[in-house]
Amino acid sequence: MSEQEQAVGRTSLAARVAGAPAVPVEVPAADEEWDEGIPHGFARVYYADGPPGIRRPVVMADGFNLGRSDLDWLYQGLDGTFPLITTLRRQGRTVILLGFDERTAPITTNAEAAIAVIRRTTETQVDAGPLSVGGFSMGGLITRYALARMEHENIPHRTALYFSYDTPHRGGHIPVGIQAFAHFIPGPENDFAVQMNSPAAKEMMWRHYDSEDGTIRRHPDRDEFLEQLRAVGEWPVGPRKIGVANGSGEGMPIPVEPGEVALTVNGLLFPGTTFRIQATGDDVTVAELVRTLPPARQVVTTSGFPEIDGAPGGTLDSYRIIAEALRENGGLVDLRKPTVCFVPTVSAVAIRDLDDQDDLYAKVNALDPSESELDEFLCSSTTTPHTAVTEELCTWILDRLPD
Repeated sequence: MSEQEQAVGRTSLAARVAGAPAVPVEVPAADEEWDEGIPHGFARVYYADGPPGIRRPVVMADGFNLGRSDLDWLYQGLDGTFPLITTLRRQGRTVILLGFDERTAPITTNAEAAIAVIRRTTETQVDAGPLSVGGFSMGGLITRYALARMEHENIPHRTALYFSYDTPHRGGHIPVGIQAFAHFIPGPENDFAVQMNSPAAKEMMWRHYDSEDGTIRRHPDRDEFLEQLRAVGEWPVGPRKIGVANGSGEGMPIPVEPGEVALTVNGLLFPGTTFRIQATGDDVTVAELVRTLPPARQVVTTSGFPEIDGAPGGTLDSYRIIAEALRENGGLVDLRKPTVCFVPTVSAVAIRDLDDQDDLYAKVNALDPSESELDEFLCSSTTTPHTAVTEELCTWILDRLPD
């Protein structure tokens, strides 16, 4: 096997929450750092403008990626394009950023960190104001489960508002061809395969590729997580539940055509490898994988899938990430369709499932809002990247925070 092929395995396929800020943001020193007593995680506390102490707290959880949370990056992303943290602090609210020791750990494991942070917040705040608790991407699932479990176990959380930001309530999507490619890369140190095969990925993804036998299915770990959610009541009952979607609510598809080539690879690195946009039907080829050392060839097919790559939703540059990793290691790539759906709009606002084409492409804004499991939601007026912090979505949440 070549060093270049192995190096591609260091790829991480996920959007860093909020993305890179357009202008660098200076991250202030935290007023409190909670590194002890938080199982599986940690937190940084930023007081509101004015007197010291935790007042009118807003807890915000990090999302899915490989490894330990980078809360400096999270702060920059949340205060870059739109100054969400600065605005909260100017409103007299303490911001508590929740990070995890391993973001690919089971959702219920990282929920233990969320529970500990919520409890510490209620025990140490200097006012009697209610909490606002939520998260970005998978962080919304973690805090959703944490609050529901606290209620189930009669643990006070004093949370008035739960919010989720482009959270895959009904599942997220990583193209099956990309999942298979992660395991096609040779070498023992393959972070990409570790990420795709992680507990969090299995629990989050609508469909998962099994590297052992090549089956494509809803992973049993997802079934187990959904059962754990049901066991604690699905959702917290006490807080008002709101959510936003980075995808359009007008049924606007992502501009890709089913079956068309998204990315091809030539040269010495995975020569002849081709990825295609997901189409409907049986035995639909979504990837042709070719490897030089050791030589191998694999055709990846799906059956019964909707056209999920192009579904309305928060986007991820999935094929661009793969293309850049290949190019950096000497691959010759032809990138034609860099971006696909990551969290369908219907998933982010918990209103429809992803199995049916019509449900997946539903014009959410035309549906009866009571179909959603959320009390209130907002879809982006235009298609935006997954967890992109936009003025439209943030001001909508800000207007709904408790006094």
